[in-house]
Amino acid sequence: MPDPAIYHYVVLGAALFALGLAGFMSRRNLIVMFLSTEVMFQGVVVNLVAFGRLHGHLEGQVFGLFLVVVAAVEAGLALGLVILLYRRKSSLDSEAWAAMRG
Repeated sequence: MPDPAIYHYVVLGAALFALGLAGFMSRRNLIVMFLSTEVMFQGVVVNLVAFGRLHGHLEGQVFGLFLVVVAAVEAGLALGLVILLYRRKSSLDSEAWAAMRG
């Protein structure tokens, strides 16, 4: 019989993902969009670990660790792009990306 607390982790992960998705879709500020993406990543990590524990395998933790590494790389690239956009346009509005050429 699986531990009922695992289902609470799955609900928590789904809530984190939904909160991140709502933040990403409703904002135009690049920093808020970046943070919302990180919240979605963390919701997926919580679900991966919970499902791994539910089935008694370590693959959930391995995939979660891989996703944390991908999130760290994404954070570095996104921060560099945000700084570049702010230096060129003096704004963090996501609509400014459409005007950037070359």
